This record gives sequence, C-alpha cells and structure tokens, in this order.
Amino acid sequence: MVRPVAEAALVSGGDVYDARVIAGLRELGWAVEDAQVPGSWPRPALPARRRLDALLADGDGPVLLDGLVAGGVPDVVVPHAARRPLAVLVHLPLGEEAPDLDAGEKAVLHHAACVIATSPWTARRLGMPDVVVAVPGVDLAPPAAGTDGVHRLLCLGAVTPTKGQDLLVEALAALREHPWTLDLVGPIGRAPGFVADLRDRIDRHGLTDRVRLHGPRADLEDIWHATDLLVAFSRVETYGMVVSEAFARGIPVIASAAGGLPDTVANGGVLTPPEDVPALVATLHRWFAEPTLRDGLRISASRQRCSLTAWTQTSRRVDRALAELPAFPPPA
Repeated sequence: MVRPVAEAALVSGGDVYDARVIAGLRELGWAVEDAQVPGSWPRPALPARRRLDALLADGDGPVLLDGLVAGGVPDVVVPHAARRPLAVLVHLPLGEEAPDLDAGEKAVLHHAACVIATSPWTARRLGMPDVVVAVPGVDLAPPAAGTDGVHRLLCLGAVTPTKGQDLLVEALAALREHPWTLDLVGPIGRAPGFVADLRDRIDRHGLTDRVRLHGPRADLEDIWHATDLLVAFSRVETYGMVVSEAFARGIPVIASAAGGLPDTVANGGVLTPPEDVPALVATLHRWFAEPTLRDGLRISASRQRCSLTAWTQTSRRVDRALAELPAFPPPA
C-alpha cells in the first residue's frame, strides 16, 4: 500500500485507518508492502513525485494507493494504470478542501481498477458507480465512568479549522454559568496559525482554566474514561471515527451535521447545523440543564456499542473488493 508518511505527532484518522487495514489484510494472508512516501501531499514537491513514480514503475502487480497520495498527481499516477491495476482508497475527496484538485482526482479515479471509500458520504460525493464502501472499524472499550456525568467535555482531533475547535470555544464562552471543562486533544502542529488564534481566543474569553489544549496524549484512555460528553463540531468530516470511539465507551455525542457525521451519529447523539454557534449553544444548554435528555443520550450511546463495525470487518470488506478484481487474486 502506498500512503503518506504517518508522523507520530501528527497521526490522523486516515493514518490509523490505513495502518489497521494493512494489518488486517496481512492477517488474511495478503503480502502487503507498507510504502510510506514523505511529501506535502496532495501537493508534493518534485522529490516526492519522483519517489511515487518510482514505486509505481517497480513491478506490474496491483497497488493500493491512499487517495491523498494519488489524487493530486494525475500526471504521475494515470500513466501507470495502463499496465498495472490501481486501487484508490478515498478518505476525503480532495475537492472538498481544494477545488482546484477536483478534476485531477476524478481523472485518477476514472482510471483506477477499484475505488474504495471510507464512508457512505464519501461514496456519494464521488458520484461514481461501483464505489466500494469500507467504513472504519473500532475496538470495543470498557464503558466510560465519566466525571460527574455532565460537565467534562472532550473534543478529539487535530487542532485545525476543519475540526471547528474555535466554534466550540465560542459556544462554551456563552455557557460559562455551567461548570464545564473542555479537553482539546490532538495534534497541534498542522495549522500553527489557527492554534495561536485559538489560544488567543481562549485567553480573551477568560477560559484558560477551563479549556485544556493538550496536544496528543499518551494517556488518552484515561481521558476517555473520565469523559461525560464528546463534542465534534467539525466544518468538514468524512466519517467521524471519534464518534465511533465514543460509542464504543458508551459516551454520548453532540456533533455538527457536516459531511458524513449524520451517518455515523445515527441514533446515538444529537446533530446541530454546521458552523451554527447559536444552535450549538442551545444544544449544549439542554445537555447541561435537562437530565432526561442526558439519560436518553447515554442509553442511546450504550446501545450503539452493540452495532459498531470491528476493524476485522473493515479489512474483510477491502479484502473482498480486491479479490473480486481479476488482477487481485485471493491470497493463498
């Protein structure tokens, strides 16, 4: 599999997905080479483009490419599709964040022997026939104890404009009468300007003692275990793996209705309009003020634990998609 380099301090949901699928395919008998390509994907410099070209030129067997690597460089990828089967794994269509890359990505996908999307929403956005959907899995975890059942909030993900932490801070600034605390956990190196602005915003609202901007945490399981509510107010979201992680622990969720989040949240949480801070304020106020709402969401989140996708199911779906292609013979 050809994918971007997964840096430990900046690991994303897509990195986790790729790594788990590689491990799962190996367990199913596939001989998978994990080719991690450094570069500023999807807009790589010349050395990264040459490295990808060399990888694709080496051999004539099937290749599974992460869409972040493949979609932005059609001039590199498409010529190889004529002599070896290419399967492309799309997490987020590039055009969602970079419209100028949309046409090139479509060209790559048109020439691919197989297109795999990591969510139903992504498959719909691609607008192509025969897209295989293999949603992310999750590992079932012990139910979270929480703190007081109400006020300890978690927002988990890279601190970037996409994840909307600035909107969440604005909403909570209007709810300071409630004794909430917020843990912002995730990589802080991807958008330094946004992180600096976020710190200023937190300080300006006088919330430095209530909003904890952690960065990545080795003790994430301890934070999960103490969490009462996950808030995922993303501007763009393909699937929302953190929502499944919360449900795996019976933690209720309030999320924006952005991208694939409605598919993931389903009946286990509350959705609010994307980027609508007043709507989020109203929803969070209800969470703080209405025990009946909280009880119902906890029951719904606990029920979701019984229907979550395991990573073995994800790997088997990818396995079937590859094995159905003549150029991808099943493993011995």
